[in-house]
Order: sequence, then structure tokens, then C-alpha cells
Amino acid sequence: MKILLIGAGGTIGSAVDKELAQRHDIIRIGRNSGDFNVDISDSASIRKLFEQTGKFDALVCAAGNVTFAPLDEMTEESFALGLKDKLMGQVNLLLIGREFANDGASFTFTTGVLSHDPIRSGASAALVNGALDSFVRAAAIELPRGLRVNSISPTVLVEAMGSYAPYFRGYKPVPAVDVALAYAKSVEGLQTGQTFHVG
Repeated sequence: MKILLIGAGGTIGSAVDKELAQRHDIIRIGRNSGDFNVDISDSASIRKLFEQTGKFDALVCAAGNVTFAPLDEMTEESFALGLKDKLMGQVNLLLIGREFANDGASFTFTTGVLSHDPIRSGASAALVNGALDSFVRAAAIELPRGLRVNSISPTVLVEAMGSYAPYFRGYKPVPAVDVALAYAKSVEGLQTGQTFHVG
């Protein structure tokens, strides 16, 4: 398969790359690195990406920004980052990408544990993750041509505990290599409309 991997240079993206590159042709995409560049918060940038990459069999997005801050410090502008970037960025990857997707192609998006197990300072992430998981369920029943869409919802990564440990006390972190298997299940399997929880 020809797989577009957005966020290929990140912790999850690198693990997904290592897992899927054994069997497939990976096109590595990042904001500032990789074979191609994209800013998922910008629809024009997304369309330009697809015009450059052409038809594809699977798209994986392991990218997306949100604001982490205590709720009493959050404003409408604070939420706007996650809504425009991680939420609508991934939604737009499907809306625009479906024009370039081969029959039977899949979209795999990244959400996270905070949609159903919140932490302090995680309101924006919880909002965005929950919205994406709901979008995946709803979009799946309307996609034509055998197109599929799933989301991966990992808990905190072992590799991220250096930065995030204070926020995730009591959580059992999961290695990125284990999270990558869920992406392989989404890309290489047949399920659609699902959120794969890891950890």
C-alpha cells in the first residue's frame, strides 16, 4: 500500500513508520520535515499536499496540537488551537483527502485517553479527542467506495513521561511500539468507525 504518514518524525509517527514500512510504501510528512510538508490547520496546505502526493491507499495522522493549561486560565483563543489544528485538521484530511483516496482506502486519526479519563489542564485535549472519536463513528457510516476511518486513542507514552509524568500520576504508560500496532490494525484490517484504545 501507499501510505501517507503525517507526523512521521514524532514519537508515535516514528513507531508507526517502523511498523508499517516493513510491508508498505511510506510517504513521510511533517510540518517541517519529511518527504512533504503540511500544516494541517490550513486547508490550502492540506490540498497542496494531496496534489503533490497523488492517490493513496491509507492515510495516518499522528499529529495535532492542543493547549494544555488549567481551565481557569483557558480562553476561547486557548481552545481555538486544538479546534483548528488537531480537530479540524484531521477532519479536513478526510474531507479533502477522500477526493484523492483510492477505493477501499483508510484514514487513521489520533485522539487520546483524555476524552474519557481527564486530567488537570487537559480540557482542550479532552474536548478535541472526544469530538474526533465521535466524528469517526459518524463519518464511517456515510463514506462511499469502501473508504474506512478509525481513531487511535493511546494513553500517555513511556517515551513522553519525562515531560508529562506530573500530569499523569497513576497512569500506566504504554510504549510507542505497542501503540503502533493499533495503527497497523486500523490500516491493514477491515474495521471502520472504531476507536482503538491502547493502554
